[in-house]
Amino acid sequence: MFTFANRHFSLSTTLTIGFVAVILLGALLLTLPIATVKGIESSFVIALFTSTSATCVTGLTLVETGTYWSFFGQFVIMMLSEIGGLGFMTFMVLMFTTSRRKLRLSTQLLAQESLNLQHLSQIKLVRLIVGLSLGIQGGGAVLLFCDFLPKYGFWRGLWYSVFHAVSAFCNAGFSLFDESVSIFKHDTYLLFVLGIMILCGSVGFLVWRDLLTYHKRHTLSLHTKLSLRTGAIIFIASLILYTLTERGFNSIDPDATIFQKFSNILFMAVTPRTAGLITFDYGHLSMAGIFLTMMLMFIGGTPGSTAGGVKSTTIGLLAVQTWATLRGRHDVNFSNRRFPRENIYRALTLIIVAFSIITIATFVLCMTQPLNKEMGLEYIIFEVLAAFGTTGISLGLTAHLTLVGKIVIMLMMFIGRVGIFNVMYTVLNAKNHQDDFRYPEEGVLIG
Repeated sequence: MFTFANRHFSLSTTLTIGFVAVILLGALLLTLPIATVKGIESSFVIALFTSTSATCVTGLTLVETGTYWSFFGQFVIMMLSEIGGLGFMTFMVLMFTTSRRKLRLSTQLLAQESLNLQHLSQIKLVRLIVGLSLGIQGGGAVLLFCDFLPKYGFWRGLWYSVFHAVSAFCNAGFSLFDESVSIFKHDTYLLFVLGIMILCGSVGFLVWRDLLTYHKRHTLSLHTKLSLRTGAIIFIASLILYTLTERGFNSIDPDATIFQKFSNILFMAVTPRTAGLITFDYGHLSMAGIFLTMMLMFIGGTPGSTAGGVKSTTIGLLAVQTWATLRGRHDVNFSNRRFPRENIYRALTLIIVAFSIITIATFVLCMTQPLNKEMGLEYIIFEVLAAFGTTGISLGLTAHLTLVGKIVIMLMMFIGRVGIFNVMYTVLNAKNHQDDFRYPEEGVLIG
């Protein structure tokens, strides 16, 4: 519980307000004349939408990042992506720990909520999170620089390398090139580097901690086991399904070599789960491919990572629960462990609330958003899921959004990054409490 101006705020409310403050500060910086290319005056709506997209590491844009924003504006977008990807509380905790100042219990609790940590003792992970993140981004920037240096020169190539390393690791989806990274669809080296960085950012910091300390502990937590197994299954399934739906990439780029087609399919299997960097216009996908992309955007990455969506562990937990129920089992077991009922209830609630929010947003856009003749309902659903999953892929609707549409998409990006439970607890002013009495149980027919 936090107190400000004699008012008490819960952890969820404080976290939500913190993200709003970062977004508004970013929007104000992007409205400055220095933030845009000479001769262009940015409106507050464009600045706010861009700031929201960057802080929520989404990548949906109303304007071209590389030609609309100046170096200052691009730097602001990059820093907002960094803050949004790692969480603003990460930097606050790091500032306290480096200055050797003791963290207040309220600050520790807020950091625990922000980073999806299970115990306060895991606050020590903050230095690992920042160090690992900067190390991966630095290494990625060096690898990208090897590719950009001969193409764009030293300074321009260096800036492109740093910006895209941050964008890829934070799963932000911003690019300084027209049509994302589509001009590099035949550059297998670049796609491999970006794909690895996207995966590193979406795995989750707790998973990284377990993997890096495995040589000492010789064990992995249940969270890590479920995350890795679910993530691997989703990746392999999406790789196979994209190969089938797009006929091995032949329907999109028939002139590419077999190796180039395979690298693009691999990149496709990675990016829809919240990255946003693309090598082709998703409007060229088959309807089956579009539907598959929607499902991947809804799932997202791993909790405690830079990814959005309902998270892979939620899907994995419900899949295990479903299999147990179909086999007539009461307990939900995985890797010689039993999941607590609270985990299952929370996962079910998350799915239902997420589906409800997506349905409401889709309905509002259907009522207020005019569509071109070639656009159908899938354009709206795709846009909503891209915002909710903080993915940043679009079929082309973003540039045509009305004011109401922009507000809806910004809200979806915000909910997708801050988290459904944090936002809903803030809106409903929810507090943990136990009723003084309980009603008798009575079952109903299901199925």
